[in-house]
Amino acid sequence: MGKLRKDQAASKKLEERFALFQQQHDIEFNDFKLLMKAFTHSSYVNEHRRKPYEDNERLEFLGDAVLELTVSHYLFERFPAMSEGEMTKLRAAIVCEPSLVIFANELKFGDLILLGKGEEQTGGRMRPALLADVFEAFIGALYLDQGIEPVRAILEKVVFPKVNTGAFSHVMDFKSQLQEFIQRHHSGVLSYEILKEKGPAHNREFISRVLLGGEELGTGAGRSKKEAEQHAAQKALEFLKKKPDEQQVNL
Repeated sequence: MGKLRKDQAASKKLEERFALFQQQHDIEFNDFKLLMKAFTHSSYVNEHRRKPYEDNERLEFLGDAVLELTVSHYLFERFPAMSEGEMTKLRAAIVCEPSLVIFANELKFGDLILLGKGEEQTGGRMRPALLADVFEAFIGALYLDQGIEPVRAILEKVVFPKVNTGAFSHVMDFKSQLQEFIQRHHSGVLSYEILKEKGPAHNREFISRVLLGGEELGTGAGRSKKEAEQHAAQKALEFLKKKPDEQQVNL
């Protein structure tokens, strides 16, 4: 009886943790077992063979595909001037293991993972590959349970804002995007100017602006002239895409 009570208490505590997680992120799974499965590592299943647990590896496979599709759709809509090659490069940076670990940590997935004792003792809870797999498995489970829209809603909280604030700007060529956008919608020649240099030699900061026909479209800062120009181009793109079509034509 003692072991039964202990198991029941542990099960209740587990359910409470997952209930709190859903409440915090405005999610409500129809199939609670599917949610638990997303966080169940194979080491946990191996140590609980008498119980009907399944690991998250199949969900991880599905979640990988759903994540790629959802991110691809977002990039296609968000960056109309971006080439296929650039979108592929950016998507790869977003769905790579280090990025997925950041997303998983932001959602505190490490607190929810069900691990075997051996895996727990060797630091599995914070192992990058394991956290990345759990993030993909969660996306797969959410998709199976509720479809693509809740998946997009979660990504809008933890993934897409990072794209918009330049977390992946190292793989994005905003100058090329801006050039393509101008060729498509406007006439005139783009030019870049360095407005200011400040700071000591070892920690220099440059302020750049981009102009079209003498009109300033955006300014940006960076540790190098190239980086400052990229940020200025990014701001210019954001500015142009917010303008009504008739204003864009007459710019």
